[in-house]
Amino acid sequence: MSNVAKLTHSGGEIMNYVTVDAYRVGELPFWFHQTWTISIQLCIVLAIIFHTIGLATVASLVVIVLMLFCNTPLAKLQHKLQTKLMVAQDERLKASSEALVNMKVLKLYAWETHFKIVIEKLRNVELKLLSSVQLRKAYDIFLFWTAPILLTAASFWACYFLKIPLHANNVFTFLATLRLVQEPITAIPDIVGAVIQANVAFTRIVKFLQAPELQSENLWKRDFDDNIRDSILIKSADFSWEGNESSLTLRNITLEVKPGQKVAICGEVGSGKSTLLATLLGEVPKTNGTVEIYGKIAYVSQTAWIESGTIQENILFGSDLDMHRYQETLQRSSLVKDIELFPHGDITEIGERGINLSGGQKQRIQLARALYQNADVYLLDDPFSAVDANTATSLFNEYIMEGLKGKTVLLVTHQVDFLPAFDSVLLMSNGKILKDAPYHQLLRSSHEFQDLVNAHKETSNSNQFVNVTSSQRQLTTAREITQTFMEKQVKETIENQLIKQEEREKGDTGLKPYLQYLNGMKGYIYYFVVSLCFTAFVICQILQNSWMAANVDNPHVSTLQLIVVYCLIAAISPIFLLIRCLATVSLGMKTSKRLFEQLMDSLFRAPMSFYDSTPLGRILSRVSSDMSILDLDIPFILGFAVGGPIYLCSYIVVLAVITWQVLVVSIPMVYIAIRLQRYFLASAKEVMRMNGTTKSSLANHVAETVAGAVTIRAFEDEDRFFEKNLDLIDANASAFFHIFASNEWLVLQLEIVSAVVLSFAALCMVMLPPGTFSPGFIGMALSYGLLLNAALVFSIQSQCNIANYIISVERINQYMHIQSEAKEVIEGNRPPLNWPDAGIMEIHDLKVRYRLDGPLILNGITCTFEGGHKIGIVGRTGSGKSTLISAIFRLVEPSGGKIVVDDIDISSIGLDDLRSRLSIIPQDPTLFNGTVRYNLDPLSQHSDQDIWEVLAKCQLREVVQEKQEGLNSSVVGEGSNWSMGQRQLFCLGRALLRRSKILVLDEATASIDNATDMILQKTIRTEFADCTVITVAHRIPTVMDCTMVLSISEGNLVEYDEPMSLMKKEGSLFKQLVNEYFSHFHSAGHVDSSKLYF
Repeated sequence: MSNVAKLTHSGGEIMNYVTVDAYRVGELPFWFHQTWTISIQLCIVLAIIFHTIGLATVASLVVIVLMLFCNTPLAKLQHKLQTKLMVAQDERLKASSEALVNMKVLKLYAWETHFKIVIEKLRNVELKLLSSVQLRKAYDIFLFWTAPILLTAASFWACYFLKIPLHANNVFTFLATLRLVQEPITAIPDIVGAVIQANVAFTRIVKFLQAPELQSENLWKRDFDDNIRDSILIKSADFSWEGNESSLTLRNITLEVKPGQKVAICGEVGSGKSTLLATLLGEVPKTNGTVEIYGKIAYVSQTAWIESGTIQENILFGSDLDMHRYQETLQRSSLVKDIELFPHGDITEIGERGINLSGGQKQRIQLARALYQNADVYLLDDPFSAVDANTATSLFNEYIMEGLKGKTVLLVTHQVDFLPAFDSVLLMSNGKILKDAPYHQLLRSSHEFQDLVNAHKETSNSNQFVNVTSSQRQLTTAREITQTFMEKQVKETIENQLIKQEEREKGDTGLKPYLQYLNGMKGYIYYFVVSLCFTAFVICQILQNSWMAANVDNPHVSTLQLIVVYCLIAAISPIFLLIRCLATVSLGMKTSKRLFEQLMDSLFRAPMSFYDSTPLGRILSRVSSDMSILDLDIPFILGFAVGGPIYLCSYIVVLAVITWQVLVVSIPMVYIAIRLQRYFLASAKEVMRMNGTTKSSLANHVAETVAGAVTIRAFEDEDRFFEKNLDLIDANASAFFHIFASNEWLVLQLEIVSAVVLSFAALCMVMLPPGTFSPGFIGMALSYGLLLNAALVFSIQSQCNIANYIISVERINQYMHIQSEAKEVIEGNRPPLNWPDAGIMEIHDLKVRYRLDGPLILNGITCTFEGGHKIGIVGRTGSGKSTLISAIFRLVEPSGGKIVVDDIDISSIGLDDLRSRLSIIPQDPTLFNGTVRYNLDPLSQHSDQDIWEVLAKCQLREVVQEKQEGLNSSVVGEGSNWSMGQRQLFCLGRALLRRSKILVLDEATASIDNATDMILQKTIRTEFADCTVITVAHRIPTVMDCTMVLSISEGNLVEYDEPMSLMKKEGSLFKQLVNEYFSHFHSAGHVDSSKLYF
């Protein structure tokens, strides 16, 4: 799918196509066959009626034509409304998906309420359209359920005016024949609705399939051979993400890379480095020039994409296991010790998006995946930004220089220290290649490159001297890996993987899901009204037929009187039918609104541990397909489930009154039917639940594939993912098929049972002594007996359908009772409006664990961050730094100790009051669909002038001004139309607008070049001069100018002092980390091998 298509079809919409639209199309064949069978039934019935009442049949035909004619505009309107409803559902799902994926960011910024309100507004738009759709469906049901009444009345009046005599033999033959098509006629609204839904779904899917795709002419690719002169050749090429020459992203690109060359790509934020790699993958439309690439490609994205599965499966990525190559890959990717200490080794299950791995581990798994493929060309997009200094050095030496020896490598990096080792350095700016030359030549000839290198040196300046030796370059230690595991594996144990198999109910859950559906919003009252109206409707039908049976051959009652009274009774029944339909719609609408709001409340109040252990596909399947069933299907099916038993009981009562002997077989029939129903439901419910869980797996795979599409295409692995998708579809389709198959089996068994009862009833009537009952009542009994089959099937099938569909309520309810976080606001204990005003943070014996029975991740940390101080937090990967930040924002609650900010224990106030008063620039920069203004100020609390001033301080003003829409410039697909560095600058902008007294930077400069980093640090020093700034960073220079440095190891506070004091301290952890960081210089040959001034 092209970039233009991605703008119009978000991940949430694609999920809707798969989980809702595809199923509506899949149901069409069943309903399609109903259309021609009903047509045949109607023709046969009209023929029998003509034989019975002659020309009066014309009246019946006229009524049928009028009914269809009246339904035509309704059907067109239904189609239009259904289309609008699906579009509204897409919008709601897009917003829901975006919020759920980025829930951690919403919690850190205290934006949950705002985003929930946005989703609820979209839901309200959807509900208005849903109400219109359901009302039209109710009118359809009313229209076709009254059809038999109108047919009967019209035919009787036609008989009266045509002087056709009415006797028991023709009246009840007519009524019995008409009753045989009552069930097919009343099914017409369901058929019309299903066909319309399928048509709308099919149109939407076709539109998606016709969306522009990536064009093969963007890239000319051939296999590698020994005779080629260039691995990569770009000649005078222009590229545009939009695919048009008026908005070029890269201009006049010319690049020639020989086989085996290693090329580094550097430049300021937003210069086009990542886009250049994307052009080599064929992801960016080419508007001019040529692009040629030879050989197999391996790609490592800037934002790590991890597939759900084991570590080994992520590394092999569909390739066969070669143990020697596999072990070498792990060694060169610095993963050996990590894997040894994971509880299941390399078959440890990785959670969705790699949530149980650190950022560095995810990036190293990506690197291992690329290396194992033994490709010819390696495109590496800033792979060292997420790892610490010593790991980066190890990866550069072992992976880049040794593991990829003889390979063609293009590496995007901000780390200048590695550049001398490359054959060539590519300097980019504003979408152009400024220079392409070896490091030292470029350093002499380019002022821009000199500025880049000097900026790096300035960030590395200090007056204390450090010894650096190669022995200080070490791999991840066993202790840090163990700690990483304890910190990140929220729920994983030796016996259990983090991502659990999806929970599903088993067996019969009784009335519980029904009570959940009806509970609240006067659900029981609506249900009672529906039941009462159905009963009244059936009683009216019995009364009118009893009147006809008693008086059709009565000489004292004229034909006119007979028909008038019959029609008056018949005229009352549609009133109850209309009330029943409207009550059903009201019940459905109020319940849908209530359950959705409760589901959203539960999801938005859920702790982060829930999102860490629950794949997104499971959640989205509930807010998409399950919610669609709840909205569109359950209300009317529930109404029919109420009416089915009433119908059946009424028919049995009529038969029993006339021939009590029928009870001899009726009671066993009911018993057998109930046994069949239970036997059916025992398996049908499980199959329906399997349908839900397999649909969740499919949804999860689709969401994951869409997110990793660039990586999958880069490795040319589309076929494997397509096959896996087909396997998941087959698994789900198997359950889907067996739902219909088992339903047909049930219908067959019920028809056999009811045929036995009808035969016995007819036999009893034949054997009755003459004169026991009038011919009219005998005819009435036989007509009801003929309908007994349909009534039994309708009753049992309705019960089974609602039992199957109510499972969607059951599945939604599973996520409606998630253990919540603490209250958002505690009214009796709200902090002052200017809190925090000093920014003093006191941490007292802080202990944190992720599970009640889990290990301590932070072991009694005690320290004080003075107001206005700049605090640097350092430690190896997995030491507990991120957990400390999580504790400050109460993403995880302390199991002991407390954090006090300006004399207020943060655990004593509401989460919203706490998080909204703090600022954070998170490790993973996140943007939302919308505009630049919305992403900086989603709550609309600031003026345009304030936003422009902030953009200027973030070095983004010029970039935004260049766009025609300015602050209304679009941000799409998690900010995919902005570079990673620009996204982090937007996050800085949010912090500048919020102006909190406490600012947290969680490794926030990993994807920013050194020059921009220096500007950022200067901005933070000036703009937050009187604020408490807590910085967690991989780049040691980032914390060198801090007031105090806090060193953490294995969850313990190792040292807390001024940086210079720690540098003088023997055995200081901070000093070790500084030495390891500057070993980059030793590796790259920047400085003398024995000492370095920083």
